[in-house]
Amino acid sequence: MDEPTRAAVTFGVLPCPTGVGGPASFRRRFVSHLGQNGYRVVDNPHNPRCTAILLIGGSARLIPEIWRARRRGVRIVQRLNGMNWMHRQGQGSLRYYLRAEFNNWVLRVTRKRLADRIIYQSRFARGWWDRSAGVVQKPSRVIYNAVDLKRYYPEGEHRRPTDHYRLLVVEGHIGGGYEHGLAHAVALAQRLNRQLVQPVELMVVGEVSKSLRSYWKENSDVWITWRGVVEAELIPEINRSAHLLFSADLNAACPNSVIEALSCGLPVTGFATGALPELVGDHAGQLVAYGGDPWTLEQPNIDGLAGAARTLLAEQSHYRLSARRRAEALFDLNFMVEEYLKMLL
Repeated sequence: MDEPTRAAVTFGVLPCPTGVGGPASFRRRFVSHLGQNGYRVVDNPHNPRCTAILLIGGSARLIPEIWRARRRGVRIVQRLNGMNWMHRQGQGSLRYYLRAEFNNWVLRVTRKRLADRIIYQSRFARGWWDRSAGVVQKPSRVIYNAVDLKRYYPEGEHRRPTDHYRLLVVEGHIGGGYEHGLAHAVALAQRLNRQLVQPVELMVVGEVSKSLRSYWKENSDVWITWRGVVEAELIPEINRSAHLLFSADLNAACPNSVIEALSCGLPVTGFATGALPELVGDHAGQLVAYGGDPWTLEQPNIDGLAGAARTLLAEQSHYRLSARRRAEALFDLNFMVEEYLKMLL
């Protein structure tokens, strides 16, 4: 498509989430890339120039407006990850439970009634939706999240320690039932500290409540560095400054932290749940079987996880090179945007 034609194309990318990770991070990257390549993006579904709308998940507030846009002939493409499920394991308050179920309902209605086409963030996500909400006879495609490989790359400034190992966890927010991921990270660090000569530092990037930080200070002897919420621009250096990433989220649809880590040459360890096996593959990290039922939060296989981490620490050069190669093959932002455009246009 030539430049004048591109300038005439207007997309809606909705809603406009706030925050530093997840949907907000995706939208910033996607909109920025579209703008750099001559496309116009609006956040008003009533805009008469709007050709197609990319709906990031779903929004109850936007359902009437999306419906009217669809009736005008605007193509609606829904981007889906997974569903809310942690609340069904007794994690969180009644209000949290009801909000999670309502959000799932909004996603199901949008998928079945409003969307013309569907983009799933992973094969795992597509299978999850088909099993839980039924197969819909609409054009669909699996498109992984991606990053700018020129910004997320192995070479560059870093502060990777030589006198100890740094185990990294990167999550937008640790709470709402997802505290178990942090507990697994602490258990892994404890196990490695007993097995390795050099000490292990657990670095946690993301929003963690003061009460949760206090809990682990009182109930663990692990060296934990709380980095808190950081700007996206700092993530590449943080990744390059670690020895491995522990992906703490269970049954994740397509975690950005994993893709960012691999792009920076940081190998990944975690449990082989969700989309992690298809993202990490056989050579960019080491994943292990959970050891029980992750959907009911049974006790995990920390011993197996520690063994995988030791392998990554012992063969850093090999796995760092393989991680970057994996990212170059699957997670290039240019390729991702082109695939999205095929669905939107």
